[in-house]
Amino acid sequence: METIDLKDMFSYFKSKISIIILFIVVVGIMGCLYGLFIQKPVYKSSTSIVLISESQTGATLTYNDVSLNQNLVSTYSEIIKSRRVLNQVIDNLSLDYSYSNLSNNVEVSSVTGTQIIKISVSDRNNKTAMKIADEIAKVFAKEIPELYNISNVNILDYAEAASNAYNVNFIKQSIIYLLVGLVLGLGITFVMYYFDRSVKNISQVEEKIKLPVLATVREYRG
Repeated sequence: METIDLKDMFSYFKSKISIIILFIVVVGIMGCLYGLFIQKPVYKSSTSIVLISESQTGATLTYNDVSLNQNLVSTYSEIIKSRRVLNQVIDNLSLDYSYSNLSNNVEVSSVTGTQIIKISVSDRNNKTAMKIADEIAKVFAKEIPELYNISNVNILDYAEAASNAYNVNFIKQSIIYLLVGLVLGLGITFVMYYFDRSVKNISQVEEKIKLPVLATVREYRG
C-alpha cells in the first residue's frame, strides 16, 4: 500500500487551492439560490391552554386538584390530536387538509411541572397556522365536557401570526453550504492526490528507480 507523505500532500493541496475555493463558491451559491427561490417557508404559531379545577371557582385549590390535572395532561395531549378534534377543525375552517396531514403539522407539548399544554401548528401561511392553532384549542375545550363531564380547560394564550419562517435561517444555511463545499473540495483534491502518479520529489524518484539520486539540475530560465 502506498504511503502518504503529509508534507507532500499539504503542498499538493496548496497547489490545488483554486479547486477547493471553486467548490466552496459553487456549492455556497447553489445553497443560497435554493434557500431564496426553491425552499418554501413554513410558519409556526402556538396557543396555550391551562387545566383548572372546578373547585377553583371560589374554593381553595388543593394538591389533589393540581395532581389530577397534571396526570390528565398526557391524556389531553392525545385527545387534541385525535380525529374527533382535528376533523372538526378541518370542517370549521374548510381546510384543504386530510386528518393525517393536519396531524403531522400539529405538535402538542406540556410545560413540565405545570398544568399548561402548548399547541403548535405549522403551515406555509402564517395566518392559517394561527387560525388552526386557535381553533384546535376552542374545539378541544368544547369537547372535554362531553368526554369527561367536567369543564377544566381554559385558553391561556391565543396564537399570533409568525413574522418569520421557522425552517429558514439564511445565515445558518449559508454557513452549512459553505462547509459542505469545503468538504467536497478537500475530498476531490485528496482523491486527485491519491491517484496522481507523477513524481513529486527526490525520494519518489529513488523509490521508483531503486537507485540513489546523486545530483539534481535546476530548471534553466533564460
